[in-house]
Amino acid sequence: MSLLDSLDLTVVFAVSAAFVIALYVVLDGFDLGVGILLPFTAHPANRDVMIQTLAPNWDGNETWLVLGAMVLWTAFPGAFTILIPAYYVPLALMLLGLVLRGISFEFRAQGGSLRIIWTTTFAGGSALATFCQGAVLGSFVAGKIRVTDGHFAGGPFDWITPFSVATGFGLMAGYGLLGACWLIWKTEGMTQKSSRGSALVTLFITGAAIALVSLWTPLSVPQITDRWFTPSHMLALAPLPLIAAAAWLGTLRSLSGPHDWAPFLCAILLFLASLGGLGASVWPYAIPGVLSIWDAASEHRTQVISFLAFASVVPIILAYVGFSYWTFRGKVGAS
Repeated sequence: MSLLDSLDLTVVFAVSAAFVIALYVVLDGFDLGVGILLPFTAHPANRDVMIQTLAPNWDGNETWLVLGAMVLWTAFPGAFTILIPAYYVPLALMLLGLVLRGISFEFRAQGGSLRIIWTTTFAGGSALATFCQGAVLGSFVAGKIRVTDGHFAGGPFDWITPFSVATGFGLMAGYGLLGACWLIWKTEGMTQKSSRGSALVTLFITGAAIALVSLWTPLSVPQITDRWFTPSHMLALAPLPLIAAAAWLGTLRSLSGPHDWAPFLCAILLFLASLGGLGASVWPYAIPGVLSIWDAASEHRTQVISFLAFASVVPIILAYVGFSYWTFRGKVGAS
């Protein structure tokens, strides 16, 4: 029996999907966050510096979104066939936002009288893509997806609820926090000073959003209530909210500290702990309350082929991304 035959590849792919999601949220999160913050910067020179910090890496950051979709498609086709129809509208809007970002980024670099329009389009595309991601996340965690005979049985706008709208705006604040902390690390002068103010505002909004999700989901989803408030689970899961609280406080303190990299590191830790909490809330479901990861998984032979492809591609992507960030390390301009 080979090693791959002895592994539960369904669990391996679930962990891999979580890894890819975490990388996407962190890397493309600050990228989108910088775009969201552009309208709140008064000086055009500051906006130019903000965009320059993204130039070497922004397109590579979105690689993880494509890879995550491929993992869902090949490893969990049962979930893929339900989730895609359920979220056609927000996913289409998200892709529209990402396309607008790509177009406006390139045209903005050409300068000219339309530069302010391309700047606005870049910011709008960033906000649209982020809101849609947050709304999908909120709808997914709340477990409101209607399924009949293994197929989506709801309407195209079932994903719109007060909770999903709240998580959409909450993620906008969270990505704004990541973007502001990235700018603190990568810039100096007026751009950095402005980013510290943006980080402080978005930190409090993000904290409020995390608190809202932490209270709302247990009250509305019995499965999550049982997961977090059963004595046998509470001790095991307690480190996640404690880490999140420590990361939030660490971000707050580091905003006035001497190390420019510290706010970004603490903000990443805050996001990872929050994502870990969401993952723990829905495990082991591919669709909460409807379909487990084993019920949604593809057959073993398909998993083996997908795993070999995934294991071959990911190190290459990581090496490329790591080399890119290392090559363009250091501060970007001053203003």
